[in-house]
Formats: sequence, structure tokens, C-alpha cells
Amino acid sequence: MERMRFRLRAILSLAAFPLYAAPSFYKEVLPILQDHCQACHRAGQIGPMPLVTYQDARKWSAEIVRRTGAGEMPPWFADPRVGHFANDPSLTPSQIATLADWAKAGAPAGTPADAPPPRKWAAGYTIPQPDLVVAMPRPVTIPARGDIDYTYEIVATHFTDDRWVRMSEIRPTSRQHVHHAVVYIRPPGSTWLAKAPMGVPFTEATFNDPQMKHDAAMTTSDILLVYAPGSSPDQWPEGTAKLIPRGSDLVFQMHYTANGKAATDQTSIGMVFAKEPPKQRVMTLQLTNSHFRIPPGDPAYRVEARGTIPNDAVLLSFFPHLHLRGKEFEYNIIHPVEGGRYQVEPLLRVNYNFYWQLSYRLAEPRFLKAGTELQAVAIFDNSRKNPHNPDPDAEVIWGDQTRDEMMVGFFDIAVAPDVNKDAFFERMAK
Repeated sequence: MERMRFRLRAILSLAAFPLYAAPSFYKEVLPILQDHCQACHRAGQIGPMPLVTYQDARKWSAEIVRRTGAGEMPPWFADPRVGHFANDPSLTPSQIATLADWAKAGAPAGTPADAPPPRKWAAGYTIPQPDLVVAMPRPVTIPARGDIDYTYEIVATHFTDDRWVRMSEIRPTSRQHVHHAVVYIRPPGSTWLAKAPMGVPFTEATFNDPQMKHDAAMTTSDILLVYAPGSSPDQWPEGTAKLIPRGSDLVFQMHYTANGKAATDQTSIGMVFAKEPPKQRVMTLQLTNSHFRIPPGDPAYRVEARGTIPNDAVLLSFFPHLHLRGKEFEYNIIHPVEGGRYQVEPLLRVNYNFYWQLSYRLAEPRFLKAGTELQAVAIFDNSRKNPHNPDPDAEVIWGDQTRDEMMVGFFDIAVAPDVNKDAFFERMAK
């Protein structure tokens, strides 16, 4: 009798703990995919497969578990010990475990009624549906082989009033050939590329005039947006935006790389305008060092750039740019102390990946007082252990082609809406 009572108590105890229910696609997995994956993994985006429907995800469940478990997806390369960033898509340990448990249980669908509302995406865009799309008027023919000079096309906006751009996204039509793209704002009255043709592709080799050749390689014009493999569109908070003055032109600077297949490209930029004039104007600046020589075989060659902020500004985000030998990149504030020494305050440290050139937007924008010194540091791996190294026996200098190197630390600041880039730097002399 006592034995029967013990067995009854055991049965009652088990009844108090229901059997474990594996995560289902619609209830637990789909919200993760919507928030962290579908921006890239849907039709027309950079992800190699869509992860929108149950059938999509079930087919790739093992790969999802492998990539998320290894920390490879979603791509994010910031050192978690330095800074906090608003656009960090990283999964929590709990979310990674949920995906693993779902796959281990056979990737059950669950009940469709448990699904969250579908995300509404603008066709072909990560940003909301653009108010205006400006495309290069003529497609560029890209050869199958050989080096390709920077290609430009200038497009008149015909804006009759100032336009404040809160969001923008560059869309190449031949993404696999685009090393980078920059869309510059050329305001009315600018002499930059003044003699260049409108609406047709051209390169530095188009010109015999030394000044025009210089202009095709150098400018101080405002940047509307930079695109590189894996990069993010601009999406500024309410009350901040970039300015395109009325009567401006947009200058598309395209760096194409041959990959063995000829193609054409007709890149465009989509823009969402602010509904009212913002309280702050966003400008993109950069810290650049073009005077370096990376020795053959060096696994950790350091290159530094510094610059002083001439006026008060609010630091918003970072966008580092290196080529295939890029290994690490960091941004710091240099604080002087007594005796000519200084202390370094880290803002961002990145394990650099040429194929995922991400932007890093501060969760809390940082006020920079006039005179603040910023530092950018790049580490290059020119050794044979770098699997992407084009030639570990070469001494590497600055150059346009991917086999060369660059060191550019773009960063975005916010200033008063009536301050333009020239005025911001002119005040430094006062």
C-alpha cells in the first residue's frame, strides 16, 4: 500500500511539470527572422536565400543554426566591450538557443494564427518606400576583365526648394561588380567638375585638363551616402537629416571591379524626405591616411589618422573603409593630460570584413566640444595567413584598385541646420 502511495505521488509530481514544447516557426522563430534577418533575406536583397515563409526557413534550418551559433549571422563586427550601437542586429543567447531547439525538434511549423503581422517592406528597399528615386541616366558598360577607372555620372535634381533627406539607399543593378559607390551633393555655383558632361558616364581619362583630372580624384563636396558590400542605408532619427540645396546636382562616383563576366550597371539612390525642416543637419566627414607602405608579409601593420573637430558637434555614427588586407579598425577620442601625454578613449573597435562594410550608429549620440581630437587606427594583415590577401609578397600603398589599400574612417556628425561644411571648417581659423 505504501508503495502504491509513493507511485501516486510520483505521478502527481510529473503532472505538475508539463512536457517541454519545442519552439514553433510561427510563434517563436518568425519574430526573430523578421527583426534580425529579413532585411537582407528576402527577394531582391543581398541575402542568398529568402527567410520569409515557413518553407523558406525549414529548408535552411540547419544552416541557420550553424551560422547563428558561430556568430556569423546576422553580420556584426563591433567589439561588444566597446560602445553600444542602435543598429546592432546581434541575437541574444536565448534567441540563438531558440533557433537551435527549433531545428533539433524537426523545425515544427506550429499554428499560423500565432504568427506576428508580416513586415511591410518597400519593394527592393530596406528603407520605407522612397519619395524620390534618382538613377544614373545611362547604364555603364563593365568589361569582363581588367582595371576599371572610377566612373562618374552627374544628374541634375532640378529641385526648386531645399530638400532634407532623412533616409537614403543606394541600389546598384549589378551589385557583384560594385566595389563602392558614393553619391555626392554638388550645390549650385560649385566649380567641382564644372566642365564635365551631364548625364553620361565619364572617367578621369576623359579629360586632358589637369584641373579636371584632379577634380575626378578629389573633392570636398558633401556626401549624401556611401555604398560598399554589405553596407547599410542611412536612416536618421526624427529631427535630423542631410541637406540637398535647391538647384543641386547629384554626382555618382562608381568603382567597378571586373569579375570575369561583362555586365552593365545603372545605379540609383532612393530618398525619403523629412516632413519638416530638421533641428540638426547631418554631415559625413572622414579621417584619412593615404601615406603608408605596408611591408610584404606583415601580419599587423598599423596606420593612424587624426583630426580635430573645429566646432561643437554631435557624433552619430561610423563607417570604416579598407580593402582586402584590412584586419581591424578603431575610432578613439584623444584626451591630453599633463606632460604632453594623452589618454585614449575607445569609441568603436571592429574586426574588419571587406565583404560586410557596416555602419555603426551610436545608441547614445556623443557631444564633441570644439577642439576634440579624434583618432582612427587601421590594422592591415599582409601575411599569407590572410585568406583574402591578393599578394603577400607585395609592398602595398594607397590605390583605387582592390589589390591596393585604402584607410578611410568616415563618421557622421550633427550640427545646426544653417551650418554648411565649408563654414564648419572655416571657423577653425577664428
